[in-house]
Amino acid sequence: MKIKFPKPFTFEAGPRAVLLLHGFTGHSADVRMLGRFLEKKGYTSHAPIYRGHGGTPEELVKAGADEWWEDAVNAYNHLKELGYTEIAVAGLSLGGVLGLKLAYSKQVKGVIPMCAPMFFDNQEELTKGYKFKAKEFKQLEGKDEDTIQQEVQELVDNSRGMFSDLADLITEVQNHVDTIYTPTFVVQGQKDDMINTDSASYIYKNVEAEQKNIKWYEESGHVITMDKEKEQLHEDIYQFLESLDWQV
Repeated sequence: MKIKFPKPFTFEAGPRAVLLLHGFTGHSADVRMLGRFLEKKGYTSHAPIYRGHGGTPEELVKAGADEWWEDAVNAYNHLKELGYTEIAVAGLSLGGVLGLKLAYSKQVKGVIPMCAPMFFDNQEELTKGYKFKAKEFKQLEGKDEDTIQQEVQELVDNSRGMFSDLADLITEVQNHVDTIYTPTFVVQGQKDDMINTDSASYIYKNVEAEQKNIKWYEESGHVITMDKEKEQLHEDIYQFLESLDWQV
């Protein structure tokens, strides 16, 4: 079976731009519906795919946090090169961590971390998620169960460096959250069983922005952008973006 790999997207609509950043092991589909919603509201959006993501599980273990950060910066610069002078950023999970790093490293109009971890205490959950994605991919390739089991175990054994990298990135951003002054809207699913949900309160409490808000979504899990309350989430993000002091 031929596997169709996802691609980055850019939906150009108006002069206000939003960088959309996907989660760990995810890809641009994580934020595609949000991008289409914002397009209808007159906002331009761009979503990259970080190195190692959106392809084979083998590619992911070869990639690391420095590359993912570089990819987020390149995506930000891509919008700048297209002529967008004001850019907000919304990120899911790992994308939220990268978005927060952008908020204290670059000129960002507003930042929306969604289910973004601030504590690396979920390696077991992440490993399970990675194993599930790897197994799913190998089933699509048409491999037999024994082969799948063996190859997935090899991948897990080789993933320690990747998770160590991820831990360092989360810790680095956690230590710099109090240097963020850009308007912040913290989003968290109440039913998120992937990360420590205290992360949301930590971000909200520690960002130094005068304009900051937090919202808990009672019926949503970790991939909140594709969960039961996604329409409400879209509307809330739109209202937050509309509240910003855009010059364009």
